[in-house]
Amino acid sequence: MIQGIRNAAVFMTVTALLAACGGGGSDTATQTEKAAPATTTAAAPKPVTAIIKGSVKYTGAPVTSPKIKMSADRYCETSNQEPVFDQSMVVGPNGELENVFVYVKSGLEGQTFPTPTTPVVFDQKGCTYHPHVFGIMTKQELEIINNDATLHNVHATPGNSPEFNVGMPTQGMRIKKNFKKPEVMVHIKCEVHPWMSAYAGVLDHPFFAVAGKGGVFELPKLPAGTYTLEAWHEKLGTQTQQVTVADGGTAEVAFTFGTAGS
Repeated sequence: MIQGIRNAAVFMTVTALLAACGGGGSDTATQTEKAAPATTTAAAPKPVTAIIKGSVKYTGAPVTSPKIKMSADRYCETSNQEPVFDQSMVVGPNGELENVFVYVKSGLEGQTFPTPTTPVVFDQKGCTYHPHVFGIMTKQELEIINNDATLHNVHATPGNSPEFNVGMPTQGMRIKKNFKKPEVMVHIKCEVHPWMSAYAGVLDHPFFAVAGKGGVFELPKLPAGTYTLEAWHEKLGTQTQQVTVADGGTAEVAFTFGTAGS
């Protein structure tokens, strides 16, 4: 009798161990394992961006950039080995118009973009501003440098951000400023040298450019979409144009300015 009880207990123990190890009911477990899909890691999608390329031309009356007279400051007059010309109307031999600020005026609503950590450099050299026209994002640092051994004064007159007016008497002097809110355009002038003038386009996104040599510009890394572009020139005013660009695509636009006021 006792031996029978012992045999029954051993049988029950072995049966329990087999069940725990998958014995007996292993067909169901095996089928479940076979039915489970293989685990794979999907490749992250590559970012796709669009590009807008363009050109700006002038078709108005012929213009010649006048030579800047710097006789009011002996240092300025002698610091340039070559003549310095006014930058407000720079036109190439085939009508290519430079110093035109081109930017996305609408089409990015609801999107936010990080403030660049690299400052925009604004230089005073040879008693002229470099660059004459530039873009900068809101709250991005504007590093202003005086590379001349004469007194300069940097007077920015924004309407949407605090105005600043700073004297820079020392060669190598650097200051840092920024603009709080978007504005196209902000005028910068020197109270000491009246021929010194520049313009800043302040935006809350990075999609802007300045038409340079040859009147060409490029807006890279845009999200696909339909945009209104605006081209601004200090003498000729503004023009707008709508453009649609697809993922990975390139769209081309052309702006043409006539004589101021026409």
